[in-house]
Amino acid sequence: MLDLYAQRRQRVMALIGNGTALFASAPLVVMHNDVEHPFRQDSNFYYLTGFNEPQAVAVLAPHHGEHRFILFVRPKDPEKETWSGYRVGVDQAREHYGADQVYSIADLDEHLPKYLETADRLYYHFGHNQVFNQRILHHWQNLLSSYHKRGTGPVAIEDAGLLMQTLRRIKDPAELDNLRRAIAISAQAHNQARAMAAPGRYEYEIQAEMERIFRLEGALGPAYPSIVASGENACILHYIENRRQMQAGDLLLIDAGCAYYYYNADITRTFPVNGRFTAEQRLLYDLVLEAQHRAIAAVQPGAPFNQFHDVATRTLTEGLVELGLLRGEVDTLIEEKQHKVFFMHGTGHFLGLDVHDAGILRNADKSWKPFESGNVVTVEPGLYISPTYEPAAGQPTIDDRWRGIGIRIEDDVLVTPTGPEVLTSAVPKSRAEMED
Repeated sequence: MLDLYAQRRQRVMALIGNGTALFASAPLVVMHNDVEHPFRQDSNFYYLTGFNEPQAVAVLAPHHGEHRFILFVRPKDPEKETWSGYRVGVDQAREHYGADQVYSIADLDEHLPKYLETADRLYYHFGHNQVFNQRILHHWQNLLSSYHKRGTGPVAIEDAGLLMQTLRRIKDPAELDNLRRAIAISAQAHNQARAMAAPGRYEYEIQAEMERIFRLEGALGPAYPSIVASGENACILHYIENRRQMQAGDLLLIDAGCAYYYYNADITRTFPVNGRFTAEQRLLYDLVLEAQHRAIAAVQPGAPFNQFHDVATRTLTEGLVELGLLRGEVDTLIEEKQHKVFFMHGTGHFLGLDVHDAGILRNADKSWKPFESGNVVTVEPGLYISPTYEPAAGQPTIDDRWRGIGIRIEDDVLVTPTGPEVLTSAVPKSRAEMED
């Protein structure tokens, strides 16, 4: 793995030329009082280093004569390690992570300037840690004020995050291995959830069983708060209370996935709790599934990123008109965004170290960037008919039997040279299988 991280750093250094790039680890986040959330490393920092501790800084300085990759880490401290866990420390960080030089994080202000003063610009992403942001700005301003004495130093700051948006868009084989494992564990959990769902059970029972499987199979835990939404709750896109008791006649929408070595699965299935769709549920389910099939087919290398969303939107809008839930010409309805009352979100996003993963979607001229082999994207059309739905002017009033139905179907798809590969195919989604 050291070679893999070194290759990634080399790609960054090739892009920054005579610049210096600085990446900070994620901060510790307080849950309440003096209790902290489990630490989760910053994705860019982890992608370049594999280092999984807080209070660390990585510096890439390709112009430096001796040190090109520098780490600042927490020093060993037996007393603190007794309370909060072992630290790699300065000496082992050099050996285990391939840094040319490692310092204590306490010495950052002393040593950082020598890796900046011969750079022509500084690459740094201003994150949520305002104190650290100001610290880096202070270093840059000091070097700028003394530029006339040296004739060198960073005269500008660029966002290091934009570099990573480009690099992380295409997944390397090691990333795909982790994604496939995260998806396999999540598929097992989804299949178990469908087997145990029944009228009378509570949403949190399903959540608990799925997250038990996540941990049992070696995942870090949920990739995001698990959505287990029955009945009308399925019309709330990010419903996470998961407290309701399921009833016969409900649909159960489960949007859940695990994180494996920080790589995330993201899967949604919707099925009837009692094993049989109502007539209205069946019609809407078939429509969403058809939209998803067509959208997946549009995930092709070279196809613009927006195309799969446009395909899903048109399919859903045509179906809604046919069912009498929308009225008008399909093109006009889409142009006026009338469909968004029932389908209000995008059809998918990149997936990887982040659930909504890195990847710039548009070019400077506003055209959409194309899919490339190695992209991983979710494909997740849906329909949601709120129990409080009120039609817009000129749109039909709908019968109560349609209200409170929420359906989403989501798969994780790899773009290959020959087309889409559905990585989540181990989780059934045909209507026959949902009613099995």
